[in-house]
Amino acid sequence: MSALRNISSLERAYDRAQQHFNDITQYLDGEKALEMSQSEIEREIEKQGRELMRKLLEEHLNKRGPGRSGSPVQDTDGVERKCTRIHERKIETVFGTVTLERVGYEREGCESLHPLDAELNLPDERYSLEVRRRVAIEAAKSSFDETLESIGMNTGARVPKRQTEELAKRAAQDFDAFYETRHATVDNNGDTGPILVVSVDGKGVTMLKRDLRKQTQKAALDRTHKMGSRLSKGEKKNAKRMACVAAVYTIGPFARTPEDVIGQTPCVLAKPPRPGPEQKRVWASLEKEPEQVIKDALAEAHHRDPDGKKTWVALVDGNKTQIRYLRSQAQENGIHLTIIVDIIHVIEYLWTAGRAFYPESGVELENWVRHRILEVLRGKASLVAGGMRRSATRRGLCADARKPVDICARYLLTYAPYLHYNRYLTEGLPIATGVIEGACRHLVKDRMDITGARWSLSGAEAVLKLRALRSSHDFDEYWVFHEKSEHVRTHQSRYPGFPCV
Repeated sequence: MSALRNISSLERAYDRAQQHFNDITQYLDGEKALEMSQSEIEREIEKQGRELMRKLLEEHLNKRGPGRSGSPVQDTDGVERKCTRIHERKIETVFGTVTLERVGYEREGCESLHPLDAELNLPDERYSLEVRRRVAIEAAKSSFDETLESIGMNTGARVPKRQTEELAKRAAQDFDAFYETRHATVDNNGDTGPILVVSVDGKGVTMLKRDLRKQTQKAALDRTHKMGSRLSKGEKKNAKRMACVAAVYTIGPFARTPEDVIGQTPCVLAKPPRPGPEQKRVWASLEKEPEQVIKDALAEAHHRDPDGKKTWVALVDGNKTQIRYLRSQAQENGIHLTIIVDIIHVIEYLWTAGRAFYPESGVELENWVRHRILEVLRGKASLVAGGMRRSATRRGLCADARKPVDICARYLLTYAPYLHYNRYLTEGLPIATGVIEGACRHLVKDRMDITGARWSLSGAEAVLKLRALRSSHDFDEYWVFHEKSEHVRTHQSRYPGFPCV
């Protein structure tokens, strides 16, 4: 069964559109246009041109015919609809509102079926899929208010503010299915770098109280502050939910020495030319638990290297929960995974410890930190920890003064299994988490950390997914998948054997 089209009507002139085009040319030849500046004319043509395109679209849709079927119309239960009636519907498009007349097949007590809607892949809602796409792109870039403003300025669509977030949510609903489908297809990554990197981190998002995790929600409800206008020292708002951020990419090896890394300038990491990340995919989730995000990251890595020919590396900042999940998942799946704690975090601990010995900034402090960074890079983290503790004892530092030293030493000893930088550097492995730090900033902070914003869980999750698709350069491919999925959900589910296509 397929919807019949009135092909001959397409061959006739688009009368209303043709008349509107003539009106535009007459306007441009008129005295008023001759007195306008170039920018004024440009804006006027854009406005009139959009109306011309709206009329072209409306006339085209209606001249295709109302979608009469050449065979009985049945639903998935096999119930036939014999009665027909012309139904009118409004569609909000990027050119403006168009009115479409199509045949509805009816039966008492049953939902009407519209074969033309299936043929055109029209959503059940008023807004076209192209409007949804534009909203998705803008919502991924800026606030919903700015999205609304951009849609109003750059299209003819009129979308109420309350609908903007809903359209963004619907636009992101096929995110997981898209990547699962792509994992099921064969993907040749043989020409990419031999090092496969998985990196995870966390970033807080300010949420509505109802969408906080249970423990944080309880703390928020139970909190009492000493002052009403601001937080006192040590107090927390308990208003954030952690988004787990993940990145997967391949990279070429870059062997170097500790001296190459530290550079000539004291305590500043050198930046020689090096291979860049390849086929980088980044994403974040507020809904999923960190363990699930890590599972998804390792699944993405396995998709890229199913035969385990690459060197797998996990870059982390020292979060014990993340390390535990990575180790358990690697063991469970038989993955040889090298877990590396970010060198930048180690350096920050060393700087804090150094100020316990040299409170004033200067050459002595720089030299102290530089020497210990080099020793850590040479694989001697445990020796550095013991040495700084002995030094604090010999100098007679009191408990409070030596506290940063003990914290740093404990950090180095705790994470010593993941600080074999001498081996990592020789093998050309990355030792810094710049990619995931950038993902935290771009995916989460730049968009979600808007002053005064309180996010709903579903709205924030949708925006994170849309930003991830754009950051990973997957949005265009995703949108093709999304429109096909919409067709299945909205139309194929209503007809047996998908008769209308």
